[in-house]
Amino acid sequence: MKKALILGITGQDGSYLAELLLSKGYEVHGIIRKSSTFNTLRINHIYQDPLDGNSKLFLHYGDLSDSSNLKKLVERIKPGEVYNLGAQSHVKVSFDEPEYTVDIDALGVLRILEAIRDFQDKTGQEVRFYQAGSSEMFGSTAPPQSEITSFHPRSPYACAKVYGFHQTINYRESYGMFAANGILFNHESERRGETFVTRKITRAAARIKLGLQSKLYLGNLDAKRDWGHSEDYVKAMWMMLQADKPDDFVVATGEAYSVREFAEQAFARLNLDYKDFVEINPRYFRPAEVDFLQGDSRKIQKTLNWTPTVSFDELVQRMVDNDLELAEQEKTLKEAGFECYAQIVSD
Repeated sequence: MKKALILGITGQDGSYLAELLLSKGYEVHGIIRKSSTFNTLRINHIYQDPLDGNSKLFLHYGDLSDSSNLKKLVERIKPGEVYNLGAQSHVKVSFDEPEYTVDIDALGVLRILEAIRDFQDKTGQEVRFYQAGSSEMFGSTAPPQSEITSFHPRSPYACAKVYGFHQTINYRESYGMFAANGILFNHESERRGETFVTRKITRAAARIKLGLQSKLYLGNLDAKRDWGHSEDYVKAMWMMLQADKPDDFVVATGEAYSVREFAEQAFARLNLDYKDFVEINPRYFRPAEVDFLQGDSRKIQKTLNWTPTVSFDELVQRMVDNDLELAEQEKTLKEAGFECYAQIVSD
């Protein structure tokens, strides 16, 4: 039985990747951070109590800031594949918390690479490593961006990701490790965090439709992004680690749309005009903007035969329909007198 370790398993990508690996017969291990509240919502539907004897998904406490624990976990789990999806992944927040972002997103990569290298040296067992890069690394470089495009990061998050990218290559070339980078362009889903712009838009559109919200405040509406669905992109991650040799790949749809176009389509899905509800708030502008990201994924399509299956239209539709259902549940609770709960949801 193949065994995989996922850092960031409770995130959007981690949950879809866990589903994919379980469907392929893997034993899946995930690292979660200790918290006073439950943060496993995205994987609750696939989690079983390990004591029942049939579970193939196991969770362990850990953190990318703790190198000694990472080494212990790798030695205990003995994974054949490690996927590093753990990160402080919000670009705007990285300007507010640059030191923490760099510690987790840059040095965290170094820590897990060292844990894997140490394990391989002791046991002789190969561990294949996937590092989650980001299109934000390209920053202000002109599109389309491919594997040979120069990086020009424009945020602490992007700078940290560039460091992790190059360390992954360094360990591959220095120690012969199977270490691959995925440079993933924006990928969204119904499980996207509510502070990210796409989910913020679809959630607001649904709540406005049902009278639970009156306005949506956004920043740069003209920023253009290459948006795909997370389910497609985690398949690309898995395919990279099944290849004959490690390499670096851009994962993208090749199409780009502005934030304005995303909002227009999301509201139109609900027969609303976004212009009636969207207002610009300067607090949502970044100190350094990234205007246009559009990926060239011909390399992975040719080498690994990966192609995206979810279109931009379908992505928006799925997200809006999901958030409309959630908004209907919220409205029902509010009408039943659960004002406190409704307020928490709307914040």
